[in-house]
Amino acid sequence: MICQECKERPASLHFTKVVNGEKTVIQLCEQCAQEKGDMFLMEGGSGFSINDLLAGLLNPSFQNTSPHSALGSQIVQCDVCGMTYQQFANIGRFGCANCYNAFRNQLIPILKKLHSGNIAHGGKVPTRIGGSLHLKKKIQEYKSELVALIEHEEFEKAAEVRDQIRSLEKKLAEGEEKME
Repeated sequence: MICQECKERPASLHFTKVVNGEKTVIQLCEQCAQEKGDMFLMEGGSGFSINDLLAGLLNPSFQNTSPHSALGSQIVQCDVCGMTYQQFANIGRFGCANCYNAFRNQLIPILKKLHSGNIAHGGKVPTRIGGSLHLKKKIQEYKSELVALIEHEEFEKAAEVRDQIRSLEKKLAEGEEKME
């Protein structure tokens, strides 16, 4: 693949940008990437780091939230490590685990932008490894549904869901016996 900028050297950096569902692919050689500043990491290069990229996402000027709390001009700060939101935005790393809670209000809009509106990570488990995990999760979903059906006095549907739970629990027990 040839560099899209100079059309001379082979492209060694491939950038994919998706904005509002439109995918744009840019392919550049190292020299053009350094000149344009469109690189994230380059050994010995003058690009910007991943921390700089994250700091740009965290910078209050790029979002609708302020690093200040709703209580006026009081600066949001972690109670445990003393880190302020501005320090976090500059560094790109938290000072401690409590920072997640301390900066929660500022992080929610960022997470929504990064994760297409979601703020909770559901995760994925490979099917061949996490078979029992999938069954346990499904059982929990059915149990929640069962409680809701009982509250709404839909006892016939509740009985069907109860039977599905028993069936899955039986499969789970059989799978665990095979593992032993």
